[in-house]
Amino acid sequence: MRPGSRIAAGARSGLRPSRPIGRVGDAAVTKDELRKQLRVARRDHVEALPDSVRALIFHRPPGPLLKVIEEGCTIGLYHAGRFEAPTLAYARFFHELGHPIALPRFAQRNTAMAFAEFTDPYDESDLEPGPFGIVQPRAEAEALMPQALIVPLVGFSVEGDRLGQGGGHYDRWLEKHPQTTAIGLGWDCQEVASLPVEAHDRRLDMIVTPTRILGPFA
Repeated sequence: MRPGSRIAAGARSGLRPSRPIGRVGDAAVTKDELRKQLRVARRDHVEALPDSVRALIFHRPPGPLLKVIEEGCTIGLYHAGRFEAPTLAYARFFHELGHPIALPRFAQRNTAMAFAEFTDPYDESDLEPGPFGIVQPRAEAEALMPQALIVPLVGFSVEGDRLGQGGGHYDRWLEKHPQTTAIGLGWDCQEVASLPVEAHDRRLDMIVTPTRILGPFA
């Protein structure tokens, strides 16, 4: 799959890839400044989407994504915030195929991110508020180890590099679990011209937007 392959449904809906918003590495742009710019761009983009378009976006995983998901494997997802790329339809899709679904769980704010089973992607009856204000599986939920992990993005590059929220939770988890397939999910407006790569950073295996599939990356 060539980086930048177009998703037909996204193209038909009227969405178009955005120009990269900026470049990190120049003295004038820091990661924190870029995060602020990207969050504003993401918010404005989502608020401008017509309801008819929203109903089509991230409704079903595209074929190239399904090809990198092994049959029956445990899939890790995130519980999306208001302006993040939504994941609930993906959770329902994979749940119906028989995949165990896992969500991040934090025992406390200062503990490492772990994953626990998410059994009810329809009513979310098995979730509770977590220490960061995001709902998560309850303490009694079974601990799971995702073989494929769909991660949230603040920004991304076409090379597969990721800019996260800044807490480093996913970076640390992925560093410890290099065998897990990591797939970024985001809006086209979150593309960044370039990102600095540090020794502990791991490139994503694939990035999915409403209009494009980037990767798989070698």
